[in-house]
Amino acid sequence: MGRKIVLLGSTGSIGTQTLDVVRANPDELKVVGIAANRSVDMVEKQVREFQPKYVAMFDEKAAEELRVKIADVPTKVLSGMEGLVEVSTVPEADTVLTAVVGMIGIRPTIAAIESGKDIALANKETLVTAGHIIMPLAAKNNVKILPVDSEHSAIFQSLNGEPADKIEKILLTASGGPFRGKKREELVNMTVDDALKHPNWDMGPKVTIDSASLVNKGLEVMEAKWLFGTDLDQIQVIVQPQSIIHSMVQFVDGAVMAELGVPDMKLPIQYALFYPDRRPMNEKRLDFFELASITFEKPDTDTFRGLALAYDAARAGGSMPTVFNAANEMAVKKFIAREIRFLDIYDMITGAMEHHNKIENPDLEEILAAEAETYAYLENFKL
Repeated sequence: MGRKIVLLGSTGSIGTQTLDVVRANPDELKVVGIAANRSVDMVEKQVREFQPKYVAMFDEKAAEELRVKIADVPTKVLSGMEGLVEVSTVPEADTVLTAVVGMIGIRPTIAAIESGKDIALANKETLVTAGHIIMPLAAKNNVKILPVDSEHSAIFQSLNGEPADKIEKILLTASGGPFRGKKREELVNMTVDDALKHPNWDMGPKVTIDSASLVNKGLEVMEAKWLFGTDLDQIQVIVQPQSIIHSMVQFVDGAVMAELGVPDMKLPIQYALFYPDRRPMNEKRLDFFELASITFEKPDTDTFRGLALAYDAARAGGSMPTVFNAANEMAVKKFIAREIRFLDIYDMITGAMEHHNKIENPDLEEILAAEAETYAYLENFKL
């Protein structure tokens, strides 16, 4: 039997596509545990189809409801943060794919690493806020951190077989999102519906809005720094509107390695789950004659301030990336609820970062406290 996986965030965009990959490889991949927040009906269907031994619902009420619905199935239902940690450390699993959105993913990831599981990582916040904890812990426990993000997967693939100390530059590509090419005055009245129309990728609402603000790319820069052990100055963002080049690495001799493919998250998911092997996929192939050209642009960081603010937070280090991330999370929530305008997202992030007293080397409790403090500050923030 191949990989035995626990899937955290089974009902989201990455989670459901991971289950598609499992469906396509039933003899090689076995789901032993799943976790979700509160989508009871969807989780019930997943439990009946994949028959995991464990399921965790973060929401306690949802866990109760699920217990009733799947009383005829031997799957054990867990709940709350304890449930997420428990499902991440079950002895039957060798890999935990973490696709939950938010800082809720950090504790289960740490627990999984400590219990010797490889991590297929699709949760940005884990490395953004706790990279200084996660990477040394993974090295100490001799576990792999396998990136699922398409950009980090591309960098990981481009580095395959190359000496890690020969990287000159990581070239992180961005689609530019739904507002690419627009100027600040055009963004003033952009609505949630406008922001959710991504040209190339099918992602959840939070990630799509982060793509529109370029905050998403900023989070990916922070992740890349930890994943590949580079300095911030070695990471350059390039807008590649067709989303065909998923990212590149430039080496000290000037050679550039890139990974290209159609915009489809199933490829990086499958690569992480089967690494170092490659398995056939029955998905659309890249047709270069149809494509005809690939173009590049410089990101407009004056208009899309999310990227510049991310570099500021990453340079400050310590607890500042946590504040950047938490402020953005809250701002996006308010934007989706139509309580603030698109450009207000940047003002909320800036305000929270200016207000925060940085902690140099925060432990997990201090990271979570910085998040809570940021939320509290922004509750009464005057725009």
